[in-house]
Amino acid sequence: MAAASAVSVLLVAAERNRWHRLPSLLLPPRTWVWRQRTMKYTTTTGRNITKVLIANRGEIACRVMRTAKKLGVQTVAVYSEADRNSMHVDMADEAYSIGPAPSQQSYLSMEKIIQVAKTSAAQAIHPGYGFLSENMEFAELCKQEGIIFIGPPPSAIRDMGIKSTSKSIMAAAGVPVVEGYHGEDQSDQCLKEHARRIGYPVMIKAVRGGGGKGMRIVRSEQEFQEQLESARREAKKSFNDDAMLIEKFVDTPRHVEVQVFGDHHGNAVYLFERDCSVQRRHQKIIEEAPAPGIKSEVRKKLGEAAVRAAKAVNYVGAGTVEFIMDSKHNFYFMEMNTRLQVEHPVTEMITGTDLVEWQLRIAAGEKIPLSQEEITLQGHAFEARIYAEDPSNNFMPGAGPLVHLSTPRADPSTRIETGVRQGDEVSVHYDPMIAKLVVWAGDRQAALTKLRYSLRQYNIVGLHTNIDFLLNLSGHPEFEAGNVHTDFIPQHHKQLLLSRKAAAKESLCQAALGLILKEKAMTDAFSLQAHDQFSPFSSSSGRRLNISYTRNMTLKDGKNNVAIAVMYNHDGSYSMQIEDKTFQVLGNLYSEGECTYLKCSVNGVASKAKLIILENTIYLFSKEGSIEIGIPVPKYLSSVSSQETQGGPLAPMTGTIEKHTIKSPKDGTVKKVFYREGAQANRHTPLVEFEEEESDKRESE
Repeated sequence: MAAASAVSVLLVAAERNRWHRLPSLLLPPRTWVWRQRTMKYTTTTGRNITKVLIANRGEIACRVMRTAKKLGVQTVAVYSEADRNSMHVDMADEAYSIGPAPSQQSYLSMEKIIQVAKTSAAQAIHPGYGFLSENMEFAELCKQEGIIFIGPPPSAIRDMGIKSTSKSIMAAAGVPVVEGYHGEDQSDQCLKEHARRIGYPVMIKAVRGGGGKGMRIVRSEQEFQEQLESARREAKKSFNDDAMLIEKFVDTPRHVEVQVFGDHHGNAVYLFERDCSVQRRHQKIIEEAPAPGIKSEVRKKLGEAAVRAAKAVNYVGAGTVEFIMDSKHNFYFMEMNTRLQVEHPVTEMITGTDLVEWQLRIAAGEKIPLSQEEITLQGHAFEARIYAEDPSNNFMPGAGPLVHLSTPRADPSTRIETGVRQGDEVSVHYDPMIAKLVVWAGDRQAALTKLRYSLRQYNIVGLHTNIDFLLNLSGHPEFEAGNVHTDFIPQHHKQLLLSRKAAAKESLCQAALGLILKEKAMTDAFSLQAHDQFSPFSSSSGRRLNISYTRNMTLKDGKNNVAIAVMYNHDGSYSMQIEDKTFQVLGNLYSEGECTYLKCSVNGVASKAKLIILENTIYLFSKEGSIEIGIPVPKYLSSVSSQETQGGPLAPMTGTIEKHTIKSPKDGTVKKVFYREGAQANRHTPLVEFEEEESDKRESE
């Protein structure tokens, strides 16, 4: 750029190569203190970065805003109608509505986002991940409009985003690739013939895919057509492109990826690898860095191969080169994600870096802050993705309100990456991820212990989550040993998805005590409000003259009603009888912040649990995990279930009706279909009205 046209970019940033470690060796490298100063950088766009628009939502939008604010850069949010009251809107300095909830009409609308950038005078756009982050046309449009796209050049997105092109480029760059078909002929017959040639099992992948979208494993020719159609539908919805490629599926591989960074000056570095092998529905669920069991020489080869991949497309900014690795640690290029990854925090934790800050600095024209030799690996980090989903129902994604949400306390070795708060709603329109829990420790075992400890403190009420499943997964002996691969969950399905066990009688005593003490707290509050301490409506002590009061309670453990006889003792304790066993129970409630805790002793064994009673359910969260105990509703208050009234199958999840196969267990007639294609149905609502044949009715009776 000519000196006359050069414009300085002012960023409050860290002085290059000036790192200062805090004295405590117990803190992760991310606690390094930056010596800050104002620096000037020259960009190729001739524009100052004083304001950045984040073209995304949820936790990644909040994540980018935190770093931007640290650097003194103003932030602009965009939001759909569904996100009007969301956390990322509140965090931003400015926020603009961009349309209805469906992403095609809001977050995927390039023209609307560009217009907001112009209106707000934002010089740069950070796309986050997903949505438009890997859209070559959007990056090109930013360039045409003179807006800095915080990401790689459009050519790199094009070459790496089209998997067929990327395979050829990688092979030419000396990066190992997997056999497959990446051609332009997209006819069903052509794809099927190449799948037969390659040999089953094969992987069908969206050419412009990412995040597991538009990806299916096909193990036989009989299921090929159905899986192809399913992958195409998902790819069209997610990327507006249903072109597919076929690859040989490597059985039980590891998914190992390398974080790379490039700049405008031709430099590229790697920041070590992450293991993302443990997945469900082809999406990652627990990631860690570094990858367990990888020797230093393999780690170096991985990093160098990733840098070759980045340099082959003149890469700029943050990128991830993904490899599949076999049992002998041979690795093969899978794809390159030309954006910041969901799991980037684990890399930050082991390298002491802020990758979003690097993105901003490199977009401003600066060189990569550290040389390869200066990037060091210390400790171990895990990231657990907390989802609104039901693991017992094939990990079916969910939606709904976060009626209660409490998290572990954030500290230098614990990060809570989220975009929701208590009272917010997980929307059916977007990814159901609630948060990312990220922990760091000096070694893998210590980090794993901290992860499980923190998961037990992540308590959510209002919808199904995968937290208990994550606890089972992270505590599995094979996971503890680092023996991970992409088939880990299917292989250990029975141990990870244990059928619900009957609650221990001690837990039922805790639940009963919690309910009694909550009732007492309510009546005590009523007594204060009524100013009549002698009112019979202000007492729940069970006190009787000359006799002991016994109360018969019924609680619901799963589908089973459990009778509990509670005797109120004069000393304030309780004797509880369940079946033929009696328990001596004593305890009290106390508050910490906004949470209520139950301190309880059952037969002399003390425990502490967070207590939440909502609607007709008692929730207890403790270091052992969580339990839910129901409070039966009288028949005269309970309505007949929708399934009984309509006589038909229920929606397994909240979502939009696109294509749904319903297999009837009996012969009968579909009298009415309640939803058209494109309509939204809530979880457990009837989909059709179904009437059995008379013969089936008589048999069931």
